[in-house]
Amino acid sequence: MTPGGRAVTLSPMVATGMDTRADPLPAVFGRARELARLTGLVDRAREGHGSAVVLLGEAGSGRTALLDALHPAAPATRVLDTCGVGSESALPFAGLHRLLLSMPTDVSRLPPPLRRSLAPALGPTGPTGPASGIDDFGLHAAFHHLLTESAEPNSVTVCRVDDAHLLDHASLSALAFTARRLAGTRTVLVFTAEQGPEWTGADLLDRIPRLRLRALDDDAAEAILRDRLPYDLGSERSGQLLDLCCGNPLALTEVAEALDIEGAGALTALPRSLPANSRLRRSVRRRLLRLSSDARRVVAMVAADGALDLDVLLSASAKAGIAPDGLDEGRQAGLLVVTDGVVRVRGRLLDGVLRAELDLGEAQEAHRLLTDVANPETDRYRWTWHRAALASTDAAGIATELDHAAALARESHDYLASSRASERAAVLGAPGEERARRLISASADYWAAGRPRRCRALLREAEPLARSAGLRGAAALLNGEIELRSGSPAAAASDLLVTARQFAGTHRSLAVETLVLAGEANCVAGDNAGYCATAEDAARLRTSDEAPATGLVLDHFAGMAATFRGEHGKAEGALRRVVAFADATDHPVAKILASQAAYTLGESSTAHELALRAVTHARATGDQTQVPWAMVYASLAALLSDRYSAAASSSLEGLRTAQALGQRNCAIDHLCILALLSALQGDHETAAVRLDAAAHGVAERGLGRPSAFGSWAAACADLAVGRPADALDRLRLLSSGENHRYSSIRAMAIPHFVEAAVRCGERRRAERALGSFDSWAGSTGGPARRALAHRCHALLADSATAAAEHYLEAIRLHRNSNTSFELARTELFYAHQLRRDRKPGQAREYLRESLKIFQGAGARYWVHRTQAELRACGDPVRGESSPATTDLTPQQSEISRLVAEGATNREIATQLFISHRTVDYHLRNIFAKLGVRSRVELAKLFR
Repeated sequence: MTPGGRAVTLSPMVATGMDTRADPLPAVFGRARELARLTGLVDRAREGHGSAVVLLGEAGSGRTALLDALHPAAPATRVLDTCGVGSESALPFAGLHRLLLSMPTDVSRLPPPLRRSLAPALGPTGPTGPASGIDDFGLHAAFHHLLTESAEPNSVTVCRVDDAHLLDHASLSALAFTARRLAGTRTVLVFTAEQGPEWTGADLLDRIPRLRLRALDDDAAEAILRDRLPYDLGSERSGQLLDLCCGNPLALTEVAEALDIEGAGALTALPRSLPANSRLRRSVRRRLLRLSSDARRVVAMVAADGALDLDVLLSASAKAGIAPDGLDEGRQAGLLVVTDGVVRVRGRLLDGVLRAELDLGEAQEAHRLLTDVANPETDRYRWTWHRAALASTDAAGIATELDHAAALARESHDYLASSRASERAAVLGAPGEERARRLISASADYWAAGRPRRCRALLREAEPLARSAGLRGAAALLNGEIELRSGSPAAAASDLLVTARQFAGTHRSLAVETLVLAGEANCVAGDNAGYCATAEDAARLRTSDEAPATGLVLDHFAGMAATFRGEHGKAEGALRRVVAFADATDHPVAKILASQAAYTLGESSTAHELALRAVTHARATGDQTQVPWAMVYASLAALLSDRYSAAASSSLEGLRTAQALGQRNCAIDHLCILALLSALQGDHETAAVRLDAAAHGVAERGLGRPSAFGSWAAACADLAVGRPADALDRLRLLSSGENHRYSSIRAMAIPHFVEAAVRCGERRRAERALGSFDSWAGSTGGPARRALAHRCHALLADSATAAAEHYLEAIRLHRNSNTSFELARTELFYAHQLRRDRKPGQAREYLRESLKIFQGAGARYWVHRTQAELRACGDPVRGESSPATTDLTPQQSEISRLVAEGATNREIATQLFISHRTVDYHLRNIFAKLGVRSRVELAKLFR
């Protein structure tokens, strides 16, 4: 073992020269895409396309685990290992020497000139003895030859270099030289390095692709806990540990190991910090010990404050006589980061570790220094916060001041600050009801700040203290909303309905608000029958003189329940009243409900406008928690009106916001909508990536609505790749679900059901489905839906004349409703009919228009299909035309922004849940549209 604890010898694979075993993969949770990327590099190397990559990640992010997993994942491969060791980083060629010692036979076979060039890396005991001088280029070229030419014929060499940031400069230089020259070889070189402040030699890895390891998502983090613990912690306790470990695999592993030692029976309370002897804590401890006294005091001040203005830090440092370079020392140690004039600890996990490692005296001194420099008039929050940190556990006066500070922070929408203030006030103030009020207030702010698990932890603490009905109701409402957005919507619906019934007689407005969330929970669960039952509770609350806001909610329940029961005529009046009442209130939830009503009526423009107004009002009032929900209906409304670009923009924004707020179910809603958009445009690869990312959450938490969208998306993807039978099977399953489940989504998917059934020769099934779609489309009156109905009738027509009548009416309605993408699809279908009827000239007219629409939308599948149809009509199509517009689609804008931030194509694919080939395709179009020739030029435009 090396001093760093990693094996220096070759893996068993190398000892025998080759390994053809199919060993099971080690458990590397949440890194499937990254491991697929690495194994893909090996597969390409097997075909003679060698390459290199640098894995970047925070300490404990699983870099080494991925390297280890690459061994059994790549059979019939020679694997070579070396790693950086801090104590050897000043010894030239230490890392290379370790690597060369493991391949003595290969070195001995080198021609004498190359052996002489390698002599400095072999040391005085090498085959050529000590070297009198060093020829850097010669040594680098000799090592390149050794690594790429010495393997067995048709084998692949994988060289794994762990902790490259700790390698000596000479070794890293030789390895990087080789890594940039692997094209045309059967060699893959994988570096790992810690992501953080720039380290000496980092520039040596320039022009080698990066792969950044991000924090694990909750599903992967929970999988680690389940794998490591022999007993079930339960969702609540698991959630607290996930909050503590911040998606860091090593932190999760070490916490689980500590709990396993303690055992389930002895577990009375969960740890508030990582184990004192954990590797992560020891690593931070070593960094702190290496700091000067002044730098340590700076780190303590930043940890005490959380987000410290640079001017305040410098002022406090000067007043305390702290040297000005203390901040730089903290940054170089990887503990602090400065962004936009604000100093923070580098990451939430490190922040928690630092708080645990700094002793009480250091923390109190930091609070005193910051209290002294804070101005109580202009910086009252900071002044109050640090005074409160120094107070005893019984300080009612300061607790009241913290209440005021929390209110100020809340007014400026700084919910993390307001939650901290309210939580501290709960500790310092009176027990009982007052403490419960402060804890619930802190919980609500943590929820708004995107910390749902901390929110729940405080709610559990508040529940036994809350005596008044108002506080108990507020806590239950908040718990239900968190369960709806992040847990099981079916459980949320049940709990919220119980709460609504409990408070219907005494707190009517609370009951109405609770029923709204219960209804949405029914929708997310796909339980339309449950929604109708919730609507009955809402109906019992109605009085003769309702306020507009309450009337809107009750009418919404009545209209949607009638829709789910198939009583479209009865639904229309109530839903139109909801849309009309929307202007009577600015509350975001009212706008969202009105958007859903307009969407159900087929009024896509109104629905889209109302959803966006809900987003605007939510942001203006600081209620970000409603934004992902509103964006769902903005996307669906845009989808209804065939505005795929607007739908993608809404769902990409909704996905980002939901992820930032910890609203896992809303994130999956948007992922499945994005998958559907990809499938409708024929991008089956990206649809598959997005559906795969959503699959676990859909199944585990019973997300019926996303599941239905996912089934529809998968069916559209099947149609795109010529598998109509598979598409029909998926849509049958969607149609044969429980009564009153997914009825609206089933109805919207019927045109694709008809298309699949016609292509499979199942005419009767198509006709039965079309009958129900005619009724639905006719009742809503929307031209976009009636256009689709006519297209379906055209597909089922008995004669060319009847088909033409339906196609032409569909085209007219598409134009009236501005549904250009479906217009293009209808024109393509009609052109195909015209060609079969031996009217190629007419067919070409429609095909040329549809081709332009598909090219403008970047829908390459439909472009290729239309071009093929044009060729069949005798029109010689010469490749794809250049984009006709310089306007970027929302997805292209996102890709351009990420390129400007330095992301690789693979990283862009990971962040946007698209395939890397889709990224390549969009980048080609972006370059053409903007007239740029490189990523550097593109980045300049977006900075």
